Amino acid sequence: MTALAVTRLCKSFGGLRVASDVSFAVEAGERRLIIGPNGAGKTTLFNLITGELASDSGSIALFGRDITRTASRRRAHLGMARTYQIITLFPRDTLLQNVMLALLGLSPLRWSLLADLDREPGLQQRARAALARVGLDQIAERPLAQTSYGERRRVEIAMALAQAPKVLLLDEPFAGLSVDERREVQKLITAIPRDVTIVMIEHNMDVALDFADRITLLHFGEVVVEGTRAEVVGDPRTREVYLGA
Repeated sequence: MTALAVTRLCKSFGGLRVASDVSFAVEAGERRLIIGPNGAGKTTLFNLITGELASDSGSIALFGRDITRTASRRRAHLGMARTYQIITLFPRDTLLQNVMLALLGLSPLRWSLLADLDREPGLQQRARAALARVGLDQIAERPLAQTSYGERRRVEIAMALAQAPKVLLLDEPFAGLSVDERREVQKLITAIPRDVTIVMIEHNMDVALDFADRITLLHFGEVVVEGTRAEVVGDPRTREVYLGA
């Protein structure tokens, strides 16, 4: 079954075309890697898929359901979650509070201005379980500002996983990490069960090749190459895009 289908997606900002007839399909349980040089349109593509940007034309389907004009907040309710290239967390709040806020967006409590999250044991339990999945449950009460950059990356993944997504979009989760931190995040992503379909953007192809079932190479908003790892790595167009050869 196809989890995510993008069909002839186009987006322009004035005279600058940032997505040009982008089409690809990701099967349920697949690990898809989106690669490309800086400015290829990778994050813009994620913003279109999640509804943070409206496309000019084309369509997006989630498990066969057309979500092209579905509001971004509704896509989360339908099983889509994402992380961001630039970490967007609340530094003064604890790790636990950050994850609880992510859960709040899918809870009826989001409509209550008087809700006291500290008195919501169910929400706390789910947030702690998400932090445990990324190995951070022992520092759940620590303010985010007192954590390392790698730990913040893991908190962001915990926030996404807490929403029990069917499709998880990871935008450069290894960006800015040390070698040891990268290894920890890599183990974490690899451990995510196959009932979650993962689409991951990565600028550095060497970092994430082992992750991918299939790879899509973007360049100037267009799909240039798509296929298995061997097919994409062996394609001369991949070398041309990355090395100008």
